[in-house]
Amino acid sequence: MNRQDFGKTPDGTPVELYTLANSRGVEATIMTYGGTVVSLHTPDSGGRPGDIVLGFDNLDAYFGENPFFGALVGRYGNRIAKGRFTLGGVEYKLAQNNGENNLHGGPRGFDKVVWRVKDAGPQSLDLGYLSHDGDQGFPGNLDVTVRYTLTDDNELGIDYSATTDRDTIVNLTSHSYFNLACEGDNLSHLLTLNADRFTPVDAGLIPTGELRSVAGTPFDFRQPVAIGARIDQDDEQIGRGGGYDHNFVLNRSGDGLSPVAKVVEPKTGRVLEVFTTEPGVQFYSGNFIGNLRGKGGLQYGRRSGFCLETQHYPDSPNQPSFPTTALKPGQRYHTVTVHKFSTV
Repeated sequence: MNRQDFGKTPDGTPVELYTLANSRGVEATIMTYGGTVVSLHTPDSGGRPGDIVLGFDNLDAYFGENPFFGALVGRYGNRIAKGRFTLGGVEYKLAQNNGENNLHGGPRGFDKVVWRVKDAGPQSLDLGYLSHDGDQGFPGNLDVTVRYTLTDDNELGIDYSATTDRDTIVNLTSHSYFNLACEGDNLSHLLTLNADRFTPVDAGLIPTGELRSVAGTPFDFRQPVAIGARIDQDDEQIGRGGGYDHNFVLNRSGDGLSPVAKVVEPKTGRVLEVFTTEPGVQFYSGNFIGNLRGKGGLQYGRRSGFCLETQHYPDSPNQPSFPTTALKPGQRYHTVTVHKFSTV
């Protein structure tokens, strides 16, 4: 493990970089601001390393226009309709930062705070954050720990846990944007998703409550399909997301890790597989990425990266038929997601 200073936040808080490395040429660099994966180097089929996640070269850029590159998001990843929910008969009003909705926890979510380092080793990093009662409108003091682990099997695991002292809701995820070619757009990446259904959305990108079959739609990734093959089809849901920005209902059996997705980049031979204990994944094809200058001077544009955000479903607190995201005192929130890297 290598530690470096990375600068300071506008209020003067120091930010550090930690690099985890394994014996097979994979390196993950994570900063304490936002618990953000800043870089992730993996070899291609010829053994040449490349950085497969989008981000910036310096800390100041993360304070500007930044679509959650690499960050931990919470308390609630994804959207909550109209920034409101009711729990235990009490209505809570949240910060609204996505039109009238709450997105990724609010304007100062977990992506915009400095996490404390609880433990650091050659191939693991434990980060902690205490979100106080009322933070962004959420109830309860929420004590969160996230562990990043890089194994010699080329797996980057993210282990999330949290406890609370009041009834609350929680839905944590990671918002890395991947591009296995390390440049250009993501449209030629071949994607497989382990999902027979998805949650269609209304015009505000809030789930309608329906669990719709992917069969016969542009959302059928049960067999490998290029991300760009149907991304601009004349389809109401595609139109609402500007492409893909939807939660997929994972085919699960049991409570352990289940396969989420497999992505193959034909040119470099890189492969990404994702596994999780969560019931859903938000597949986002980067439709709203602006014209940003990223690492190494790369120009990031629309669809230059894709996200696979493992999660509970969006707006679950307002959708009684969805799996619950409620957390009570005495309970422990715990989820695990694993990213496995290989080549063909």
